[in-house]
Amino acid sequence: MSILIAARNERETIEAKILNCLQLDYPKEKLQVLLALDAPSDGTEEIAWKYADKIVNILSFSQHEGKAGTLNRAAALAKGDILVFADVRQQFDRRALRELVANFHDPSVGAVSGELMLMDESGREAADGVGLYWRYEKWIRAQEAEIHSMMGATGSIYAIRRELFTPIPPDTILDDVAIPMNIVLRGKRAVFDGSALAYDQVSASPQLEYARKVRTLTGNYQVLARMPELLSPLHNPVWLQFISHKVGRLLVPYFLVLLFIANLFALHGIYLWLFCLQGTWYMMAWAGSLLSLRTPVPEAPRMVAVGREVRRP
Repeated sequence: MSILIAARNERETIEAKILNCLQLDYPKEKLQVLLALDAPSDGTEEIAWKYADKIVNILSFSQHEGKAGTLNRAAALAKGDILVFADVRQQFDRRALRELVANFHDPSVGAVSGELMLMDESGREAADGVGLYWRYEKWIRAQEAEIHSMMGATGSIYAIRRELFTPIPPDTILDDVAIPMNIVLRGKRAVFDGSALAYDQVSASPQLEYARKVRTLTGNYQVLARMPELLSPLHNPVWLQFISHKVGRLLVPYFLVLLFIANLFALHGIYLWLFCLQGTWYMMAWAGSLLSLRTPVPEAPRMVAVGREVRRP
């Protein structure tokens, strides 16, 4: 098994990630950690090289290529039959690799996503708007996998069969959507395993969360443009789920605008109540953005009004 980690300027977190990989409950003789450094400039490389050995392989690239391009180069040097994709910031549960690899005993499975647990400052699972929405997103993925396949993986913890890896364009924004969906198009399943855990802390910055949502929105449009076969029921075995989960969400903001206008021209009976409810929802969204509140009431409307699901990069 090969763990692929693309990192650039990660001086503050790189050492903890390496130690986390070395402490995983998995036979060391069967484990390869490929730490691909994408032209770092903050001292990340110096820290990483302290841990270089037979397990931890350091790949240092002098030219900045971005995450996708760096993962392509790392995958080409991977020795394991299973490729595990991980980010630097999140920590794996000790048994995460064993839980992931167990899914590949089923020959129909080509990709497996683990579960990212968002924790608050007290060390408990986050219960604010971000945490609630993320739990809802994970529930959807689990149900999709029960039917056939989920519509993307959790970028901080997912695995695929090495023979199914196809290099992706270097400027790909969402590798955790492009790679699993390419595998689904090739006839394999992408499943969700809630027992393969990784942990992260909810960001204290609403601006950072908003930037992540914008990145995900842009990445979804990019996936649609580069993989149009996903929109065809003749080529995509999970076409209905994909339209519902991905395309439908992209259209939500436009539907909300049309609904608001329609109610505005029919201010009587139930339409008046709907108009008032929608107006209240938008006011709560506005308040959440203006005041940067992180309570469940303002946060959820603000996130829906932005038209985005919460995804961890």
